[in-house]
Amino acid sequence: MMADLVAKRVTNLLAPQVLVIVMPPAVGLLAQGWTGAAWGLVASAFCGGVPAAVIALGVRSGRLDSHHIVDRARRTGPLLAAVAAVLAALALLVLLGAPRLLVATVTAMLVALAVTVPITTRWKISFHAAVSAGTVVVLAHVLPAVPVAIAGAAVVALVCWARVRLAHHTWAQVAAGALTGTATTWVTLALFGV
Repeated sequence: MMADLVAKRVTNLLAPQVLVIVMPPAVGLLAQGWTGAAWGLVASAFCGGVPAAVIALGVRSGRLDSHHIVDRARRTGPLLAAVAAVLAALALLVLLGAPRLLVATVTAMLVALAVTVPITTRWKISFHAAVSAGTVVVLAHVLPAVPVAIAGAAVVALVCWARVRLAHHTWAQVAAGALTGTATTWVTLALFGV
């Protein structure tokens, strides 16, 4: 069915690991040119690359069902690896004097994980929704906010629809993810004053 195909493509194209790899260099480039993009690549390697590699190894070994980790019970190990990778990225960025916006962005990722990881051990909150919503908030800080918020809301709604359409989440789970991603990212960036 065409709707299922669209939902799968949206889910794969806007997967958390994809957004976390692509967003930091893009934000760095928009905010501070090529130097910012280089800092963003460092953040991407740790925050997106390390968890993606852990998940790929888990899928290859048969311990994980897919790179989306549909089985909530199997999420703990990869999520702890993601937390460790984001902590390492944050420490490195701070120690090396990375731009404030990228430090704030990686901190927002860590805060979002601090909220969503404990939730997902009991209830399957949508990381797709959380990461897509958080990405919109960050992009609204470096691009014109109103158009980004409008277009971003449509993209987040599409991600939420895709996750529900594929029966990977309920509407409550995607709504909770989107709200968590929005709130944690907005509050973190506001506290950093960026």
